[in-house]
Amino acid sequence: MHKNMTRSTLIVAVLLIILVMLYTYFRETTFSFCKPCVLPENNLNYLEMEKEQIGEKKQGELCQNDTWNIGEMIIGSGLKYPQPSTQKGRTDVNPVTNWNVPLVWEGTFDPLVIDEIYKKMDPRVAVVVFAVGKYTRFLKAFIETGEKFFLVGFKVTYYIHTDNGNEVPKVELGNGRKITVVPVPSANRWQDVVLGRMKWATSTIDKTIRKEADYLFMMDIDSVFHNRFGAECLSRLSAVLHRGYYKNTPRDSFPYERRANSKAYIPAGEGDYYYTAAVWGGYLEDMYKLVKYCYEMSLEDAKNNIEAVWQEESHLNRYLLYNKPTKVLSPEYLWSDYDQVPSDIKVVRVSQLVKNYAEVRPNGGH
Repeated sequence: MHKNMTRSTLIVAVLLIILVMLYTYFRETTFSFCKPCVLPENNLNYLEMEKEQIGEKKQGELCQNDTWNIGEMIIGSGLKYPQPSTQKGRTDVNPVTNWNVPLVWEGTFDPLVIDEIYKKMDPRVAVVVFAVGKYTRFLKAFIETGEKFFLVGFKVTYYIHTDNGNEVPKVELGNGRKITVVPVPSANRWQDVVLGRMKWATSTIDKTIRKEADYLFMMDIDSVFHNRFGAECLSRLSAVLHRGYYKNTPRDSFPYERRANSKAYIPAGEGDYYYTAAVWGGYLEDMYKLVKYCYEMSLEDAKNNIEAVWQEESHLNRYLLYNKPTKVLSPEYLWSDYDQVPSDIKVVRVSQLVKNYAEVRPNGGH
């Protein structure tokens, strides 16, 4: 009997120790059964396909860490639209990538349906632009046309980074839309403006945007909107095909960074598409990860006395080669007034303006 009591006492003591340890751990630890809203840092290659992984949370339910997560693809009853077809669609272009995500062209989506779905989620969208030096002259047209065509009916904030806040125009904005001016220093080279964008965008996300937005788009200010740029653009990471290289250019002819001592290096024989850095977007935290990556890789290059051939665009292409975008947007989403519009571009949604680079750039365009 003495041995049984000793054994029982030992078991009770061990259980008490375990209970104390568990209490101490959970008292200091916050945990949740909510699915993480942000991809773990060590899993950049994981592609969460938003339309396949919904339904785990009720509409409007948020994680405890206050990050935003996509809701269910709910659409209101009674909305009238044409019956979708499994047999008809665009046949002159490819509407899907070889990693099976949408490649978005006019005629591959129903704007009424997709806007209705995303409006129920009520996302807040940040647009980060830079208007440094003489580039403030492009602000008015960008914002005015954005109010006509960019995510109309959604909550949008334009975060205007400029060295001359007095030149930010007064533009009538729609409901739920606003302008936030972010002061940044002037620059002596246009290359420094480009490289500085990643630095200042990282800072603004950390200080402000993270509390105010669910999606983030980086855009060039010397552009205007011509047609709808709607919810079909929204995704975890959306990249735009560069108009100059989207048709028949072999991957080894893309203007990737080919010097192996640069962090933007892409070796011959590798590559999917060539993406522009003039328009790109996605979930806030995924965009933050990408923007910060471009900034940090540019710093690493600077330490090694090298500058990537196309600055952050080179680092962007390197990142997206190994961390695939979850949506690819056709060159409709960034064309150029310099180029004629080919037959496969049914709609020009955004276009870069013709300008005298020697006059608007601080170092004369060189």
